[in-house]
Amino acid sequence: MENKWPDNMQVAQVRMARPTDQIKKVENFYCEGLGLQKIGSFQGHAGYEGLMVGLPDSNYHLEFTQHEDGSPCPAPTKDNLLVFYLPNRKNIQEITQRLKTMGYETVPPENPYWEKSGVTIEDPDGWRIVLMDTSGI
Repeated sequence: MENKWPDNMQVAQVRMARPTDQIKKVENFYCEGLGLQKIGSFQGHAGYEGLMVGLPDSNYHLEFTQHEDGSPCPAPTKDNLLVFYLPNRKNIQEITQRLKTMGYETVPPENPYWEKSGVTIEDPDGWRIVLMDTSGI
């Protein structure tokens, strides 16, 4: 397939954003449990507060927003996943144990492929992450 991305088009950052009505629990899950770094936050933006988390020195991150009137965000299907490739079983075990201590158990994946080399866990809103013991593509 031909690459359609213009050679001269530069992207400064990539951000995946979604609402939550449990921003403190989400922050705890992704920062304390998973180990991502809090890289920014905001409050008072037309009734919204937000949190950005990511890997150190990366130009892609996750943003979670919450409105003062509530921001429920039902989880998608069980096969919509955020996958982290961590080719180190010990690191995956440490993260899994830390999240378990916080009350987040592993769940069986919808697609059995992810179970072969990975661990699936739901965040406070029911969105699923997979910790894969491979180096990715």
